[in-house]
Amino acid sequence: MLIVALVLLAIFFPWDMLRGPINRYVSEQTGRRFEITRRLDVKPGFRTASITLDGIEFANPSWAREPLLVGAERAEIDLRLWPLLRKEVVIPRLVFNKPRIGLQMEEDGRKTWALGKTDKGESGGGTTPKIGLLQVDGGHLDFLAEHQGVDVRVDFAFDPQKGDMPLSYNMKGSYQRQALSADGSTGNVLLLTQAGLPPFPFEIHANAGATRLDAVGTMAALTELDGVDAKVKLRGRNLGDLYRLIGVALPDTSPYRVEGRLLKNGKTWEAKELAGKLGLSDIGGELAFAQGAERPKLTGSLASKVMDMDDLGPLIGLPPTERSAKAVEGVQAQTTLEQSRRSRGDVRVLPTAPLDFERLRAMDADVRYSAQSIRNVREIPLQRGSVQVVLDNGVLELKPLDLGVAGGSIQGAVRIDGSKQPADIRMAVDIRALQLNQLIPKIESTKSSLGRLDGRINLAGQGTSVANWLGAASGDVAAMTGRGQFSNLLLEVAGLDGGEVLEFLLRGDKNVRMRCAALAFDVNKGVMTGRTLLFDTDDTLFTATGQASLKDETLDFVIRPQPKDKSILSLRTPLLVRGHFGDPKPGVEAGPLIARGAAALALGAINPLLALAATVETGPGQDADCAGALAEARTPQSPAAAQAAQRAQAVKR
Repeated sequence: MLIVALVLLAIFFPWDMLRGPINRYVSEQTGRRFEITRRLDVKPGFRTASITLDGIEFANPSWAREPLLVGAERAEIDLRLWPLLRKEVVIPRLVFNKPRIGLQMEEDGRKTWALGKTDKGESGGGTTPKIGLLQVDGGHLDFLAEHQGVDVRVDFAFDPQKGDMPLSYNMKGSYQRQALSADGSTGNVLLLTQAGLPPFPFEIHANAGATRLDAVGTMAALTELDGVDAKVKLRGRNLGDLYRLIGVALPDTSPYRVEGRLLKNGKTWEAKELAGKLGLSDIGGELAFAQGAERPKLTGSLASKVMDMDDLGPLIGLPPTERSAKAVEGVQAQTTLEQSRRSRGDVRVLPTAPLDFERLRAMDADVRYSAQSIRNVREIPLQRGSVQVVLDNGVLELKPLDLGVAGGSIQGAVRIDGSKQPADIRMAVDIRALQLNQLIPKIESTKSSLGRLDGRINLAGQGTSVANWLGAASGDVAAMTGRGQFSNLLLEVAGLDGGEVLEFLLRGDKNVRMRCAALAFDVNKGVMTGRTLLFDTDDTLFTATGQASLKDETLDFVIRPQPKDKSILSLRTPLLVRGHFGDPKPGVEAGPLIARGAAALALGAINPLLALAATVETGPGQDADCAGALAEARTPQSPAAAQAAQRAQAVKR
C-alpha cells in the first residue's frame, strides 16, 4: 500500500507547485536565469521522466551575444534519471514549440550550452547535455563561433502537409569570412546523435562565397555529421577555395562543376561516382578523406578522358584563360593577382603568384590522376599524362610523372618541401625519344623527316612561386638529337644566303642531312649559360654562345652560321637573340654586314659587277665533332650546376 501510495502521489502530485523552487535552484547552480514562465508538469518513470514546460526562458552567460540560450512557447523534455547521480544530463528527446535558441562558442572552450562553470567561475564550462532527438515547430537559431569563422541565423517553419520533410529552414550569415546562405528542408525529428533510429532525410541548397552546394540524402547524426548518404552537386570558381571551407587541401583550378555520391561513416568522408568538369576538362573518379589521424589524409583516383591544357595554368600560379574561365555555366573565375599584373602591362612570362604552402602542411594525400588524351596543346603535342600525387608531412611529391609527348615521353618527378621557408623545390625530368617532326609542326609541313630528341631537366632551388624558384634554381638542362633531314631552304634563309634562296625558289627546295644538334646549359642561381649550343648539317654549322636569365627573364645569345659550301649573294653574319622572354628581339650583328657593305660599295665604284665579290661565300665551315659535342652536352661543366643536378635527380629514387 505504501508503494501504491507513492505511485499515486507521483502521478497526481501538483508538480507546478515546485516551479518556483526549481527556477531558483537551476539559476543558482548554473549562474544564469532560468524560468518556467507558466506551468510545469512531470510524468515520472523508473528510468526516464517526461517533463512538460509551458513557457521557458533560460538565459545565456553574460559574455554571450544573444540574451537567451533557449526560449520557447512550450518544451517537452525526456530526462534520464540515473545519469543525474553522476552529474550527467542525458535527454533522449527534446521538443520545442517556436524556440529562440542562441548558441555560442569561444576559442578558450566556453560554450553557452555547457551548464557548469569554468575554473574562473564563469558560466559556460563543465557539463554539456547529451541530446538524442530534437523536434522543433518554427522558431529560429543563432550560432556564433568567431574563432571558427561561423556566424549564422537559421529560421525554421513547420508544415505537416510536406510529407517526409515538413520542417523547412533558411540560413543567412557568414562562414570563414565568406557570405553564407542556405535553404532546404528536413524531417521534423532531427537525430543529434546516433539514436538507433533510421537516418532522417534532408535537402540543402547552399552558397558560400563563390561555391554552390546542392545535396539530397539522409543523415544519422547531426552534431557530428555522421551517417551521411547523399547525392551532391558542387560547383565553384576554384577547387582551392574548399580548403578554407572544409579543410581539404585541393589544388587551384579553373571553374568547376562536379556531382556524385557523398558518404560519411565515423571519421571518413567518401566521394564516389564523381563526374563533372574542371574548366574545359572532364573529371571523374573516387576520393576518400580520413580525419582520424594526427593529420587528415586524402586518397583516391581521378581520371579525365580529355584534359585541356588551358586548365593546367592555375596549378602553377597562372590565371585561368578566357576559354576555361567561362567553361562552366553560372560560374565566373575570379580576377587573380596574376591577371591584375598582366592587365597593367607586365610582360613577365613566368608565374609570380605565391604558391600556398600552408595547404601542404594541413593534410596528407595519396591521389593518382591520369588523362587519356590531351587537347589544345598548341606548339607542344602532348598526347596523354599520368601522375601520382603524394603529400606527407608538408612534402609534396609528383612521382612518377609520365607524359606522352610527340611519340615519346617525358618522365620524372617533382618534390616540394613545404615544411621549409622558402620551400625547397626540386625537379628531375628525362626526355625520351620525342619525334622532332611531331614536336615542330612547321618542320613537319615541309615534309622533312627529323630524328628523335632526348634530354633532361634537373633543377633544384628554393622559392615561394614558380618565378622566384626558377630565378634562384641551379642544375642542368640539355636536349640532344642525332641524324635526320632538314629543309635546306629554311637553313639558307636563316644563314642570309641570298644566292641559295634564289636557286631553291627557281629549282625547288631540297632536304639536307642533319648530323647532330645539342642545346645544353649549366644553370647557376637562375642564370642559364650555354655550354653546348650547336646545329650541324651537311650544308651549314650553327654554333651559339650566350645565356638566359630566369630571374630577369632576359635573353642574350649570338648565333654564328658557318657555311660548308660556296655561294654568291651571301650576307652571312652572326644572328642575335636578345630581349625579354615575352618579347624577344631577333637581329643581326651589324659589324660584319657593314664591312661587307663597305666592300661592295668600294668595288662597285670600280665596276658594278665587282660589288658581287663582297657577297661571295667561300664556305669555311667544317663538320662538328658530333660524338664529342653530345658527350659534352650530357655533362655539366659548372661544379655548382653538377651538384644541384645530383640533388634534383635524387627525387626520382
